[in-house]
Amino acid sequence: MDTQTLALAQEMDFSLLALFWRASPVVKLVMIMLVVASFWSWAIIIQKFIAFREARREAAIFDRAFWSGEPLDELYDRIGPDPEGPSERIFAAGMTEWRRSLRDDGGMIAGAQARIERSMDVAILKATEQLTRGLPFLATVGSTAPFVGLFGTVWGIKVAFEQIAISQNTSLAVVAPGIAEALVATALGLVAAIPAVIFYNKLSTDSDRIIAGYEAFADEFATILSRQLDS
Repeated sequence: MDTQTLALAQEMDFSLLALFWRASPVVKLVMIMLVVASFWSWAIIIQKFIAFREARREAAIFDRAFWSGEPLDELYDRIGPDPEGPSERIFAAGMTEWRRSLRDDGGMIAGAQARIERSMDVAILKATEQLTRGLPFLATVGSTAPFVGLFGTVWGIKVAFEQIAISQNTSLAVVAPGIAEALVATALGLVAAIPAVIFYNKLSTDSDRIIAGYEAFADEFATILSRQLDS
């Protein structure tokens, strides 16, 4: 490598910001999309960790209250018909339908058991939608970000070769900046995708466990109400 080419290579700025500003418009757009997707993914991850911790805490508190021996009617009156926590909403949905099914003579309207179970299923479905909101975005980022980054890399290499053809110079000082700019897109794609995949699997497992707890409670509560209906 001659002295002039070596000096040019040493003067080249290879910082991320410099590589971004030197990149072609298409590669810049790819980089911006990947950075935004990464920040959005981390926002969802942090929000879900907070929401899942709150859901587990609320479920534990309600579980202790439910099995404390306090009469169900008193617990329902204390919670109210429109509580905030998912576990309490599932319980309130069942108790609300239970009271609506009571006749004036103390008997139950036919089909009360099925309506109570459906009411709790609807409450569980709403809780599930709230828990899993945002997880499909993590899955999308995890599966597509590497390919988006690869597209940016391919496009950047294409532009680099076009510049080489125009300049009629294949020295490292000419080739290296374009290749470096192109490879940054792939790196950003991996930076966005890897955490999204890891935490999507983690959060999906956690949400499944929380939802399984809601379903188990609904089954136990339905069994208790069924005994009272049979008696």
